[in-house]
Amino acid sequence: MTRTHTVTVWTLVALIVGSTVGSGIFSLPQNAASAAGPGATLIGWAISGVGMLAIAFVFQILAVRKPHLDSGVYSYVRAGLGDYIGFTSGWGYWLGSVIAQVGYATLFFGTLGHYVPFFSADNRIVTAVAVSSMTWLIFAVLSRGIRQAAFMNAVTTVAKLLPITAFIILVAFLGFSWDRFTWDFWGAQSSTGSVFEQVQGVMLFTVWVFIGVEGASVYSKQARSRHDVGRATIIGFLTVLVLLVTVSTLSYGVLTQEELAALPDNSMAAVLEVVVGPWGGALISLGLCLSVLGAYVSWQMLCAEPIVLMAVDGLLPRRLGAVNLAGAPWAAQLVSSLVIQATIILFFLNETAYVSMVQLATVLYLVPYLFSALYLVLLTVRGRGITHPHAGTLFDDSGPDVSPIDNTRHRAVAIVAFIYSCWLVYAADLTFLLFGALAVAPGLIPYMWTRRRAGERSFNAFEWVVVAVILVAAVVAVVGLVNGTLTL
Repeated sequence: MTRTHTVTVWTLVALIVGSTVGSGIFSLPQNAASAAGPGATLIGWAISGVGMLAIAFVFQILAVRKPHLDSGVYSYVRAGLGDYIGFTSGWGYWLGSVIAQVGYATLFFGTLGHYVPFFSADNRIVTAVAVSSMTWLIFAVLSRGIRQAAFMNAVTTVAKLLPITAFIILVAFLGFSWDRFTWDFWGAQSSTGSVFEQVQGVMLFTVWVFIGVEGASVYSKQARSRHDVGRATIIGFLTVLVLLVTVSTLSYGVLTQEELAALPDNSMAAVLEVVVGPWGGALISLGLCLSVLGAYVSWQMLCAEPIVLMAVDGLLPRRLGAVNLAGAPWAAQLVSSLVIQATIILFFLNETAYVSMVQLATVLYLVPYLFSALYLVLLTVRGRGITHPHAGTLFDDSGPDVSPIDNTRHRAVAIVAFIYSCWLVYAADLTFLLFGALAVAPGLIPYMWTRRRAGERSFNAFEWVVVAVILVAAVVAVVGLVNGTLTL
């Protein structure tokens, strides 16, 4: 059957804005101020703007050059760097989504607790039970094959954008003070360190709020034209960038960096409450709750996708790709819900903060970003990825012909995205890199078991090096947890 090309450029733009603008923007004023002053934050946005746009274009370019790779973002990594590196990317992306789920729920009930004391931060057990109940309720709904209706998507999108637009207008015209904004522009009076250290500290938060910016590339095959994908990526990205930069910048003109850093997770509501009173905070809180609730449902559904894709591709037991009579991947959804439940218990017992969840999830999301950029570099330089022992369509060099000029342009984009991804890894707190390795390490068990049952060797020489690095980092994380030098 011929695939129809019906998705318009504005539909693609809506997909990018809808998938990218989530819970992160509502906590952005506090997140940014906890790491940097206004000047360093603007530098961070400039670097992130270039870097994340390059990453978005990496996925769009790979979709054009490798149209047969349609098993999600991890398929590019698998094709370029081999089965295990691809598996690690898919596993990391899945765990990042799991942790993000718990972060969403924490922010949701934390905001609700401001108005309903029963869910306040002091009642952590109540919140943990509520998050668990919501997770299993959504699992029950999804296992019956029910998907979010277009109406719900429209409601949650409006719920995101209307309060954010109101915040920008009201703060810009009623609450912004240029003197307050410039008083400690470079954060010299704070304890966040030098300008370089501040930029380094704010980088992971800027990545978190950009997760999903590659959304248009997912639908590149259905777009009316390939040019629409590129145009939508630029328009959607710039729209999101303007919203994010404006919210974080205006907040520094309402409260000082120290005051912003002390705000609760739903810091956008607190800022607007300072400007217009309690009704402003209530407006933002309502928008946050509706937005996060919609995101929680959709992301719990999407959590199962990496598991299903890897099971279908033979990197995990094929039973995990099972679909019930309603057409729902119930096995993958069950596994994801169980891991979400375990993460809820772990994080709430350790009183893990929302900020820590964000940083750990972001580190795990970086894995497919980094290696996808590396794959495109290899494609533009040598025409293929790292030599892989298995033949087949996944690892061939098929794809449309690329002119030398386009190949040079693609190489420039890939190099920028790769350097930016490496910078993010460098900028990340070592603690979360170690915990990221600890989260990825258990995936070795089902991966090796599946490979052995298929009669194939588990790792090649390059993959053994990667496995060794992951295991060493995981051991260091365990030792740190045991002796108390590392905490979640």
